[in-house]
Amino acid sequence: YVIFVWTSRGPMRARLLQYWFCDYIRSMKGFFYSIELFRFQVPFFLFIIFTVYTMLPFQLWYAVVLSVITSLSHILALTLYCTSVSSIFMVCFFLQLLSNVVVFLCGSVVGAFHKVLMEKTLRQTFQDTLRCLSMRMKLEIEKRQQENLLQSVLPVYISMKMKLAIMERLQDCKDKEEQQRLVKDNNFHSLYVKRHENVSILYADIVGFTRLASDCSPKELVIMLNELFGKFDQIAKENECMRIKILGDCYYCVSGLPVSLPKHAKNCVKMGLDMCEAIKQVREATGAEINMRVGVHSGNVLCGVIGLRKWQFDVWSHDVTLANHMESGGLPGRVHITEATLKHLNKAYDVEDGNGHLRNPYLKELNIQTYLVIDPRSKDSSLNTRAAPKPRVNDGLKMRASVRMTRYLESWGAVKPFAHLQNREGFTPDTIVNGKSRFKVTVWNVCFPLSLPQYSVFCCILSLVACGIFLRVSFELKVFFLAVASTAYYTIILSTKRDLFVSYGKFLNSQINANLKALSFVVQNESCFRQDFLLKYKNRTEQDEIETRENLNRLLLENVLPAHVAALFVGENKKNEDLYYKSYNCVCVMFASVPDFKEFYTECDINKEGLECLRLLNEIIADFDELLSKPKFSGVEKIKTIGSTYMAAAGLSGTPGQENNQDVERQQAQIGIMVEFAIALMGKLDGINRHSFNSFRLRVGINHGAVIAGVIGARKPQYDIWGNTVNVASRMESTGELGKIQVTEETSDVLMKLGYSCECRGFINVKGKGELKTFFLCTDMSKQQGMGLS
Repeated sequence: YVIFVWTSRGPMRARLLQYWFCDYIRSMKGFFYSIELFRFQVPFFLFIIFTVYTMLPFQLWYAVVLSVITSLSHILALTLYCTSVSSIFMVCFFLQLLSNVVVFLCGSVVGAFHKVLMEKTLRQTFQDTLRCLSMRMKLEIEKRQQENLLQSVLPVYISMKMKLAIMERLQDCKDKEEQQRLVKDNNFHSLYVKRHENVSILYADIVGFTRLASDCSPKELVIMLNELFGKFDQIAKENECMRIKILGDCYYCVSGLPVSLPKHAKNCVKMGLDMCEAIKQVREATGAEINMRVGVHSGNVLCGVIGLRKWQFDVWSHDVTLANHMESGGLPGRVHITEATLKHLNKAYDVEDGNGHLRNPYLKELNIQTYLVIDPRSKDSSLNTRAAPKPRVNDGLKMRASVRMTRYLESWGAVKPFAHLQNREGFTPDTIVNGKSRFKVTVWNVCFPLSLPQYSVFCCILSLVACGIFLRVSFELKVFFLAVASTAYYTIILSTKRDLFVSYGKFLNSQINANLKALSFVVQNESCFRQDFLLKYKNRTEQDEIETRENLNRLLLENVLPAHVAALFVGENKKNEDLYYKSYNCVCVMFASVPDFKEFYTECDINKEGLECLRLLNEIIADFDELLSKPKFSGVEKIKTIGSTYMAAAGLSGTPGQENNQDVERQQAQIGIMVEFAIALMGKLDGINRHSFNSFRLRVGINHGAVIAGVIGARKPQYDIWGNTVNVASRMESTGELGKIQVTEETSDVLMKLGYSCECRGFINVKGKGELKTFFLCTDMSKQQGMGLS
């Protein structure tokens, strides 16, 4: 009784020990009351041994010790009694002891074998469950990261619509052939575009940034852009404006999206003034010759996402084009607005004549009246200057302007990209370990043992127990097999020793309870295996669902960032606090535009205010994107679309750290692949022309050289590339001719080595570069010689 009380208040192992101890005391008391009855209590001791191995969640060595104690107790007690009997019965007692040893040993072997297999099964089930839980938690983390990232780039209503569409497509199409058939059966790709009225569009460009960027290292450039645009994102949030896109050093946003705002014009004007003020602080603090040129116009827009790859929220309309020209026709340090915006301001700001038509032909052609906003802060010098850290004179003389600017911008402390994805609460090793202990204790408590009387049937019972435990067949078939075997055993045994069993049954009728417990163990053991099977099946099903959702998340994420960049920011190895920047020695950059689309685009009731025109542009961009899925163009990375212009680059992927270690032959091959991609774009556009009865032609510009790649934008991360190579490639497109691919002299030299034919165009005037000698690629396939990439 004292031991029972102690164990009931002790630790878990002690409380479990009381179950063994109670049965052990019950079995040993027969030795003191009736030694004859004790001699025949082998089944009860065997039951205790099975209980230790199968019912109590002890470790194997602990179970072995308890089973040895139980067995030795019975054997030693009978040995002591054996010494007091006459020599006539000594041999009989010795044979009985030997039989008991064999029975107990066999029972221990069966129990230990069951325990080892059960622990192995439960351990595997636990590991599968833990892996499933870990994957589920990891998926939830990545899902939150991916959704935060996606919603930071796209409005919620568009991202959810696109996600549902992809999930439905994955559910409907089980294999690639069915997916391809579905694509062919659809006349149009999905269009996620919506019209909004009464909004204001702001375009802002950093004047003098190109010259400053040419003096920057990759890290300095990315930090500079990230801090500047991070500050602009903060200003946009304060003024209820939505940043749309970053184009090089150009920043544009809209107020009145996705929810209409009555003061959208005031928001954009206030934001423009704040941006000019921020740049003024940078200029005064660092001495860098930069400024801000801002243009604002109010009107209507079509907003949404087009294409299949690298989704970026964008806006289209004649009013968007006008806002862009308002920026280019503005003045540094001033906010340039149209008359439409002025009417929405309701005299909130004083203005003066802008004379935008004198600086921009487009404004002159449309006869647009423009104005320059007078900053109220300029009237009060105390408000016009804010406290800003000034560089020391000595430092200013020693450091480059880019270094001074980078260090100053770092003091702003803009939010790092992906910092909002960092929260990973609820997933710690401690919770897993504690969960493992609780899980193991719960599972172990559902198992039970089996014992049946009579020496003559012990071997039969042990074999039946072994079959009942280890035979992996259906429950019905197992019950049938055991019933047939039991009937056969009892028929044979009772037919030969019937009288002995009848008298023995009367003598040990109290053992019926042990038999009932044995039957309960068989049922519980089978239930344990069934639960294990169902749990494994559930884990496999959940794992399949997790993999499907993980693939969907990866698909969505890689449609926002390149695959090799996305892996750095989302998942177990993400680096939220680090900016991504990479310098490349040789990257081929292509700009391909459809200039005729500007004339094709109209806004009228017939085409739903330009929506149907945009649907055709979506088809063009989507067909271009489909080419990227071909293995031939796996090295081509889409950067972004700018209106009807498609920007791509080759040479940005590859083994991390080995991007610049490629041999010359491979670098030149990337240029050839980009040319082949441009020719394929022309072929796609010809196919669209045949089906839509249009005559669009592509104008392409290609250049290769060193670039800087990085992710910028604190709240809306965006992957982009910068450098002189990008600027010249853009000029190759804008100064090119319809239906032709214009390249620089250096690029033409490489192409001619690859077997392409190029004809010299001559010298052309390129903005910011002076006179450049350019070449046109001969795209007629009959003129090409030895094009190994085709």
